[in-house]
Amino acid sequence: MNLKVFLIIVCLVLISLFACSKEEQNQDEAQTVTIMTHDSFSISKEAVSKFEARFHAKIIILKSGDAGEALNKAILSKNNPLADIFYGVDNTFLSRALKADMFVPYAPSHLGAVDPALRLDPENRLIPVDFGDVCLNYDIKWFKDNNQVPPAMLEDLIKPAYKGLTVVENPATSSPGLAFLLTTISRFGEDGYIDYWQKLKANEVLVTNGWKEAYWGKFTAASKGDRPIVVSYASSPAAEVFFSEIKLNESPTGVVIENGSAFRQIEFAGILKGTSKLELAKKTMDFILSKDFQEDIPLQMFVFPANKNAELPDVFKKHAGITKEPALLDPRLIDTRRDAWIREWTERIL
Repeated sequence: MNLKVFLIIVCLVLISLFACSKEEQNQDEAQTVTIMTHDSFSISKEAVSKFEARFHAKIIILKSGDAGEALNKAILSKNNPLADIFYGVDNTFLSRALKADMFVPYAPSHLGAVDPALRLDPENRLIPVDFGDVCLNYDIKWFKDNNQVPPAMLEDLIKPAYKGLTVVENPATSSPGLAFLLTTISRFGEDGYIDYWQKLKANEVLVTNGWKEAYWGKFTAASKGDRPIVVSYASSPAAEVFFSEIKLNESPTGVVIENGSAFRQIEFAGILKGTSKLELAKKTMDFILSKDFQEDIPLQMFVFPANKNAELPDVFKKHAGITKEPALLDPRLIDTRRDAWIREWTERIL
C-alpha cells in the first residue's frame, strides 16, 4: 500500500468517526427537553422519573424570574428560543404572549379532560395546565379571640370594624397583588374601583411589595404581624395544614371566595416556535396534561390541576378552597388596560 492510498484510508476513517460522534451528539441532544418557567415552578423527583422512563429523555428546567420576567425573556429570545416549552403564562399576560406569535398550535392528549372554561386560546397555542383563586385569607383564631365576624366580601373591608386589619400586595410588583386589583375592577368596574381603593386606604389598608412580606411578615396567622386579613390564595389553608409542624385537623386560616371576591388565575404552557425537538416537545405537553404530572401539581405548587380526572390529595380536598363565581376579566381587556390600571392605582392610592 503506498502512502497516498494509506492517507486516503485514514482520512475516510476519521471522517466516519467524526460523523458517528456528531450523530451520537445529536442523539444525546435530542433526548433532552428544556422547559422555561418562573421561579415558583416545582416538580417532584417521582414525576421526573416517570417522564424519563416513559420517553427515555431528560427534563431541563430553566427558571427565569417571576412570571412576567420569564415571559419577557421568552419574547425577547423568540427568534432563537432558550427552551422547547414555556410554562407559566397566566391569564393576566395571555394576550401579550399570544401576540408575540411564538407558540406552536398543539392539542395534547387529555385536553378533552380540561374544563372548557379554562381553555382561553381556541387555537391551542397555549394550553391550560393549572389554576387557583387569589382571594382574602383571614386568621380564624384572631377573629374568634376578638369577638369579630370574619369578612365575607370585598365590601366588608371598608367598614369601620375592619379598620387597620388588612394587608395587600402592590399590583405593580406582585402577581397576587395584580390579581386582587383585577378582582376589584371586576367587582366595582373601571369607574368604581378607584373609589373602593380610596375607601380601603382611608380604612388603613397596608400595602407591601410582595406576597412573602405580606403573608409571612404581617399576617397574624403566619407571623408576629398585626394584620388578620391578607391577600393570598384559596389553597393557602391547605398549605398551612400540610406544612404544619404539628398535626392539624383544621386549618388556622379561612378564605373569602364568594360574591365575586376571588380572581381565577389560570396558568398555561405551550411549545415554543423554533424548537429543534418538536416531537419530544409534543410528548412533553402530553405528559404535562397526564395524571402523572397533574396529580403532582397540588402539593408542589399548591394550585389545582387542569385535568378534571386528576385525583386531589386529601389535604386539598378538605382544606383548599375554590370559588364557584370567580371574578374574571377578558384577557384582551386586561392586556389593553393592565398598565393603565396599575399606573392609575399607583398615582391615586400610593
